[in-house]
Parts: sequence; structure tokens; C-alpha cells
Amino acid sequence: MQRELNELAREAKNLETAGLSATVGFDGFVDEIVEVVNKRKSFDSYSRMVLMSEFAEKIFEAAGLSTNIEIVPKTVKLGGNGPIMANALVRAGVGVSYLGSLGHPNIHPVFLDLAKQCTAVFSLGEPGHTDALEFNDGKIMLGKMESLVDLNWTNMLRAVGEEQLKKLFLGVDLVATVNWTMLPHMNEIWQGLQDLLPGRGQFRPFLFVDLADPGKRSKDHILEALKIIGKFNSGYRVILGLNRKEASEIAAVLSLKLSAAADKVELEEIVTALSSALDFWSVVVHPPNKAGAVAQGRYEEIRGPFTSRPRLTTGAGDNFNAGFCLGIMLELGLKKSLILGKALSGFYVREMRSPSWKELGDFLRLWARRVGQDF
Repeated sequence: MQRELNELAREAKNLETAGLSATVGFDGFVDEIVEVVNKRKSFDSYSRMVLMSEFAEKIFEAAGLSTNIEIVPKTVKLGGNGPIMANALVRAGVGVSYLGSLGHPNIHPVFLDLAKQCTAVFSLGEPGHTDALEFNDGKIMLGKMESLVDLNWTNMLRAVGEEQLKKLFLGVDLVATVNWTMLPHMNEIWQGLQDLLPGRGQFRPFLFVDLADPGKRSKDHILEALKIIGKFNSGYRVILGLNRKEASEIAAVLSLKLSAAADKVELEEIVTALSSALDFWSVVVHPPNKAGAVAQGRYEEIRGPFTSRPRLTTGAGDNFNAGFCLGIMLELGLKKSLILGKALSGFYVREMRSPSWKELGDFLRLWARRVGQDF
């Protein structure tokens, strides 16, 4: 692991990301990052709930009664799986076109910097809003997403046009369509793209899909989505990205035969089982402390970098996805692509922002010196 980190840090100096291109969509959220108050000492001093279990216990104790829980806003930032992933790719030097709900008729201020750095932006509606309750061991996302109902195939076709859509979805190295769970018309958009785009050609871009916490959708809805995604195999090299919870949920939906409960088995077992069942180009799963992926029948797994003191976890998975896809586009191989994904997300949770390409190289060197340590 240390050898690969040092190799990748050296290689990063000579790798060129500016020639890479991606189209990302389709959501958009204004994220308000908040802390949950445990005990308030004075007007300007309080202790926060550090663990999600503290929050759960507070709610459990109030069941059948009532309670007051105070939240303290810490920052407001661009949010949504798509904008966060797009921003990470842009910071790394990739040319990105974005389609999604960034504000209409005017782009919301939190997205203006991203919009300026993108190659092209098509904003199709108002963003949703998320209160992100941050804890040291995870986060709770409270989303308001009524405005996302306007994001549908008809509106997209009208706003962008057929020829421009073909360029955006065929003339790039990577297409990323994320946050299926919160976009009620994503299936319709996928089907519209499949009808519009030709089948297999000489050049097959990568298509990255993140379902984004599908547990609240029905089994039939999830199976339908997976079937539609599978139809992209003719024109794209399809990558399905999941966190560990999502991997267990998809395994249950597919009724996979595993050696134990889906949330208990080793990472390699569930990733390889999902890959066999879905027949995509790659399946990648990223728990907080490691990541594993299968591509073309080969499995790789890496661990770290671990910190017990994350400053921001909302968006960590989207940064991992950006880093992994960046490695795939750069043809670094599966293991180094996993490392790049973990390095990008590792920087993000510590610094509360996505790194530049140089900063990513510096973080790889730091990680190489601290392998196996909490830093």
C-alpha cells in the first residue's frame, strides 16, 4: 500500500488532467451544515452531540412526549451529489459540463463559483435544500426537494436541445448521473437519453451512476432502475458506486446468496456478488475506512486514510466518486483509482473542501508517511 501511494504521488506530477472531460448531473441542493446542541453553557458556548447515537437517544426518550432540539448553523455551501462531484472534478483540472437544478432563472449564489469554472452549465430549475446534521460517526441529511420535480426529460430536451445533448453525453470521457433516489424523473431521463443516443461505437465513455441512499424506494423501483441502467452497457462502460449501507440494500433487493447478513459479510464478498449479479463494467463500494471494487472480473481493496476527527463528512462520498472516476479516466488501474478516490475524500473531510491536483499529490505523500495511523 505504501509503495502504491508513493508511486502515485510521483506519477501525479506528470499526469495531465486538463485534457479530460466530463458531463455531470442532475441534482442541486443548498447544504446548510449544522451541529446539534447537547448542552448549552451560555449564549455563545455549548457542547455538541458528537455521536449519532446521542441524537437517537434524545429522540427515543421523547417518544410519546415532546422535546426541543437546537441546531446551530455552521456554514452554507453548494450541495447535492452532482454539484459536489462536479466541483471536485473541476478542482482537479477536469473540464466539466453540468446539467441540473442550480437555480432558475438565476443561478443560486452558492453555485456561482462552480458555474464559472465549468465548461458549460444548464440550470433547469430551483435547487433543493438540506439541513446536514454532522456527527463524528456520520451525518443525517434532512432534505426538502419539492423543486426537483421540474427536472424531467421534457424540460431538459427543451432547455438543451437534441444536438447539444448528444455532444454532452457522447463527446466526453465520463458521464455521471447521480442521486437517483431524490430525482423522481431520473428513469425517464435515462430512457430519453437511451432513445436519443446511438448504441455501441468505437469510443465508449465511462458512465458513473450513484443511486444515493435508495433504501426509501421500493424494491420494484430499484429493480426497474437497475434494469434501465443495464441498457447503457451498449454505449458506455458502466460503473455503479455505492457506500456500504447502499451495497447491503441492493444485495437484499437482488436476493443475493451471501455467507451471512448483507451488512455483516466482508467487503470483497458483497462487492464480487453485486458485480456478478449486475454485469456492469465495474462496481465500487466505499465504507468510511476502506474501499473495494471489481472491474472486468478483478477485485481490489484498499484501506484508509482514517481520521477520528473529520471536520466535514457531507460530500465525502461524492469526492471519493470523483477521485475514483478520475483514476479510471487516467487509466491508473483499479487499485490506484481506489487510492485516488480515498485520497480525495480524505483531504475533503479534513480540510472541508476539495483539493487541487497539486494538493492531492501532497496528500498522497502525507498518507504514505502515515499509513495505518489516525491522522
